[in-house]
Amino acid sequence: MADHSVLLLRVALGIVFFWFGILKFFPDLSSAEELAARTISRLMPGDLPGRTSVLILAAWECLIGLGLVSGRFMRVTLVLLFLQLPGTILPLFMFPGETFSRAPFAPTLEGQYIIKNLVLIAAAIVLGATVRGGKVVADPQIAEKAKKAEEEKLERAKQEQ
Repeated sequence: MADHSVLLLRVALGIVFFWFGILKFFPDLSSAEELAARTISRLMPGDLPGRTSVLILAAWECLIGLGLVSGRFMRVTLVLLFLQLPGTILPLFMFPGETFSRAPFAPTLEGQYIIKNLVLIAAAIVLGATVRGGKVVADPQIAEKAKKAEEEKLERAKQEQ
């Protein structure tokens, strides 16, 4: 699992982003389309038409998806992802009447759709931890040795200051 889990996580997350992005290109296929348009219009100054904002979001999500699936330009892809995800949580606070049947305990279907983004955020954090060569290590002895080496490195850095 340690050998392949990050690759599988990256590809699965990429498929989700690409799929949800593609749906937004076609009116009324995405259940999040209308809520996303209203959220973006509240966040953006000026008069950006709802359909235009959804098309921008669709392209953004497709780019994230393609970056994740291909594994190319991962730093840029993760920046795009981390910029996009906070906006996906905001409807819970901006439109609680639509995202909860009884706030904050009983989310509507739209609220559940939004709350699942917590899992996507956690997955993105795991990917971010590995983008510069970090690995998932299944052997506790190797993990402990790496942890001790990192602690020693931090201690030396403190002493040099």
